[in-house]
Amino acid sequence: MNPYVSFSIPAQAEYLDIVRLTLYSFATKAGFSFEEIEDMKVAVSEACNNAILHAYEDNENGRIDLRLEHDGEHLRITIKDHGQSFVFSQEGIGIPEQQEDIKDLAVGGLGIFLMEALMDDVRVSTGNGSGTEIVLSKRLSRNGEYV
Repeated sequence: MNPYVSFSIPAQAEYLDIVRLTLYSFATKAGFSFEEIEDMKVAVSEACNNAILHAYEDNENGRIDLRLEHDGEHLRITIKDHGQSFVFSQEGIGIPEQQEDIKDLAVGGLGIFLMEALMDDVRVSTGNGSGTEIVLSKRLSRNGEYV
């Protein structure tokens, strides 16, 4: 069985430190570098912020469920909210077109792009109003080479 940690936090920004500290401890034990962990912390914070800002719309009773799992090769981080889901399309993901002017990019619309830039794999599942699940994956590397 792969080592994992799962926990829930209230969907409030002041609890994000718990997520970052838990991720740091777990990823350190799994052998990830400081730089890799910092990338993961930014991506996970972005996913959690999206849930806080968009899924619950100031509902203080919301929660975010997280699972960190290491299989010896990858660290998978699952972030699940149970709030308002959104219509997700793969077409909206990816590197913004080079010819786009920065002022033409959607405000707040770069979260998935940022997650994709920092992680090796990003999967988004949205339910029919039953929340959003984001699975982020980072491959373990040693001395610049992947395990």
